[in-house]
Amino acid sequence: MTSAAPKAPPEAAREHARLDAQIARWDEAYHGHDAPEATDAEYDAARRALLALEAAHPELGSPASLSARVGAAPDAAFGKHKHRVPMLSLDNVFDADEFTQFLARASRFLGLDETQLNALSFVAEPKIDGLSISLTYEHRRLVCGTTRGDGFEGENVTANLRNLRDIPEHLPDDAPDLIEIRGEVFLSKADFLKINAEAEAQGQKIFANPRNAAAGSLRQLDPAVTRSRPLSLFAYAQGYASTRVASTHSAYLATLRSWGFNVNPHSQPIAHARDIPAYVENLGLIRASLPYDIDGVVLKIDDVALQERLGFAGRAPRWAVAWKFPAEQAVTRLLSIEIQVGRTGALTPTAHLDPVNVGGVLVARATLHNEDEIARKDVRPGDRVRLQRAGDVIPQILGRVDDGEPRGPAFVFPDHCPVCGAIAERPPGEAVRRCTGGLTCEAQVVERLIHFVSRTAFDIEGLGDKSIREFHDAGFILKPGDIFRLQDHASVIEAREGWGSVSTRNLLSAIEQRRTIPFGRFIYALGIRRIGERNAQLLARHYRTFENLCADMSKAAIIGSDERLALGSIMGIGSVIADEFVAFFREPHNIDTLHDLAAQLTIEPEASPKAGRLSGKTLVFTGTLTTMSRPEAKAIAERLGAQVSDSVSRKTDLVITGDKAGSKARKATELGIETLDENEWRELAGLS
Repeated sequence: MTSAAPKAPPEAAREHARLDAQIARWDEAYHGHDAPEATDAEYDAARRALLALEAAHPELGSPASLSARVGAAPDAAFGKHKHRVPMLSLDNVFDADEFTQFLARASRFLGLDETQLNALSFVAEPKIDGLSISLTYEHRRLVCGTTRGDGFEGENVTANLRNLRDIPEHLPDDAPDLIEIRGEVFLSKADFLKINAEAEAQGQKIFANPRNAAAGSLRQLDPAVTRSRPLSLFAYAQGYASTRVASTHSAYLATLRSWGFNVNPHSQPIAHARDIPAYVENLGLIRASLPYDIDGVVLKIDDVALQERLGFAGRAPRWAVAWKFPAEQAVTRLLSIEIQVGRTGALTPTAHLDPVNVGGVLVARATLHNEDEIARKDVRPGDRVRLQRAGDVIPQILGRVDDGEPRGPAFVFPDHCPVCGAIAERPPGEAVRRCTGGLTCEAQVVERLIHFVSRTAFDIEGLGDKSIREFHDAGFILKPGDIFRLQDHASVIEAREGWGSVSTRNLLSAIEQRRTIPFGRFIYALGIRRIGERNAQLLARHYRTFENLCADMSKAAIIGSDERLALGSIMGIGSVIADEFVAFFREPHNIDTLHDLAAQLTIEPEASPKAGRLSGKTLVFTGTLTTMSRPEAKAIAERLGAQVSDSVSRKTDLVITGDKAGSKARKATELGIETLDENEWRELAGLS
């Protein structure tokens, strides 16, 4: 009888749980929301610490732990597509010693002697900092384009990917009947800076780095937004193929080039492992001069037969590894800390720095995130600080450099708004302090107006950050409806410095063109906290018209009402977002502002779903389905015209029950709502 493996010490188990939860949170922010919460170095350090714990205490590992996890769950706003071959991740190395360890592991797995190991050839490719995608071609025609998602199932973004000139619609006759081609969608540095400059000029939120910009541009519900962004693609890998394309990876890349794909020009075969450190060093030297961002080198064993033998260990292949570059840093002087107030009242500290060059970019400002971050790092005006561009783009202060110089007093974070003087409260459990002045705070009013006219909201050309501030200070625009009454001030505007008759006429014409607005854009333009573009579109699809929205919101303030339950059960919304949305409509001043604005506009209703056998019906799925996944069932229902909800209310028309259906099925019975089992659902959907 074998003895049980010894249990890990309690402190190791606690640390493992903490790291696993932290990394899961970071993964969701990075892959699911394109909003990184940690630098690459912080993420890598945490991941290595967790894997070290699992190596020392194997019982801590599980199928759900980091070693088996990739990316984040696909966004429910997009259709789903299951990869025929999983899109898994890569293990990282950071120096020659760690690369040697990677080689040793592969050698042991294959049983190679030193001579055979030295004969291994590789392919080295720059590691592009973008968004991984998979292109499925059936009978040599592009049928689907998918994000990585969780590695097994991704978001179907085919319509958006068709806007990329780098992606062929058809493959040559010698291509397999079915093949998945993997690549990286990215933005050049120049295009990234241009997009951010335009966003900043219009008062919009800027992207953190080119990777986020590429992901945000591709993961759009409106393909026209993707079309407006100059995205590019480098193809570099294969998923499933009905017939083998090549016996080596280098030959596969050559085939991709012949099929019309862009392959990175710095990708090259390397005959011996001993030559790899030199390649990495040389690429690092030219890194800053490349037109796109890279964060390392991907190294792959060239022989496809050996790749197949090596297979995967957990979430990563045994035949490939990413050699990551260290983040670029610099030291400079922290001159001052300024508190800025955003449209939701958030007080954000910004560091003003003695300008310094970091990786080819002159940096004069950096984020300090919040008051806890300032206290943790104990940085003060006058300190010399170490600076890093997180993700090689966002300037971030890592900490102070102790140079022995006398220090000034510690920075005291204000407890009142620096703009309007109202109390700045910090809600329990949140890191951000917020001004309570609401729309009486000029900073919030102006920032909301800037958001209102931004590109993804009303998109009024010529009315950007500077103009909004100018017209607000002059008293012309104090609330959104005033924008559409700006004609009343035309003669005064013409006489202002920098304007004139032509500029004024163009601006007023641009405003007139925006008197008709899609319902989803209208909701987003209101600037309600937590209501971004995606959530605004989900709300628009649910309520369909402005009139429906107002009618339901007048009742949704009552906790437990059908209208409140319906709002909170919209797939992708949830109770926290619902609370914020209802709070906006509880404020009489907001209602007055809303109706004043609506009187100036034609708000286009959200298009009804295509006619189908379930048109106009609200469905709820509960329990485990055995013949399809819940997301697939939801997508089928929506294709048939239904609206799918998360919870059962009197507005629910039909509940589909799978195995172990619980409280939702009971509530349906109590309310007299029709229920169907899975077979009946398949028959209704025309799948039987």
